[in-house]
Amino acid sequence: YDEIFSEWAPNEKVACEVAFGASVAGARSFCAMKHVGLNVAADPLFTASYTGVNAGMVILVADDPGMHSSQNEQDSRHYAMGSKTMMLEPSDSAECLDFTKRAFDLSEKFDTPVIIRLTTRVAHSRSVAPVAERVDNGLKEYTKNPQKYVMVPANAKVKHVVVEQRILDQIAYCETGADGLNTIEYNSKKIGVITSGICYQYAKEALGENASYLKLGCVYPLPVDLIKNFAAECEKVYVLEELDDYIETHCRKNGIEVIGKDAFTLQGEYS
Repeated sequence: YDEIFSEWAPNEKVACEVAFGASVAGARSFCAMKHVGLNVAADPLFTASYTGVNAGMVILVADDPGMHSSQNEQDSRHYAMGSKTMMLEPSDSAECLDFTKRAFDLSEKFDTPVIIRLTTRVAHSRSVAPVAERVDNGLKEYTKNPQKYVMVPANAKVKHVVVEQRILDQIAYCETGADGLNTIEYNSKKIGVITSGICYQYAKEALGENASYLKLGCVYPLPVDLIKNFAAECEKVYVLEELDDYIETHCRKNGIEVIGKDAFTLQGEYS
């Protein structure tokens, strides 16, 4: 595509820094990596969360449950929480396309990079996705602003206050469904399933209309009242998530009784 500049970087840290530089200069930017690459890119990620962006910046990370081509099973949702960076998790090809478009808008709405988390099973599968004409968002004007972009301690202390307020604003956004990113499907209320990503597909295939579903398209930050209200409607609530007990821990922290890793493994892919 002539209108898109694309290149390989020596490593993921450089890729993230180049994408961030493009964002500051006014161009929407995107960089992609697998989960262990996010370890390398963590340095610029944590700082970019404080500075915020100019044009939208999206980082895509693909986790690898089952270690099909990796040296560990690593859950990148912890990076979103640690860096205080909004994270979306699509569950099929159509959502990959939709969530990526949404991520650019959210990046500019909340002045933050946005991470999209995939897993191998989503990244290496195909499903129907609607296509549309490309929208040219043009270039945003660059304005020199050391207080925003230079994170010496005096500036960073001020920005941390901004980051914490941004998270509160994002939580409020997620409580109302995040414009359809977080959805509830009520069927039988004997079982409720809180899930995200590919696990939503597995739950639907296994349980169908014998369960109700809270599908979390935004996995950081997580809502509280939305989950509490869903859990209150169901007799028994399961959290279905691959790898770590990330959503489960959030539920328990907020006094929501769920069944999670005491029933499902911490290792490998589900199916």
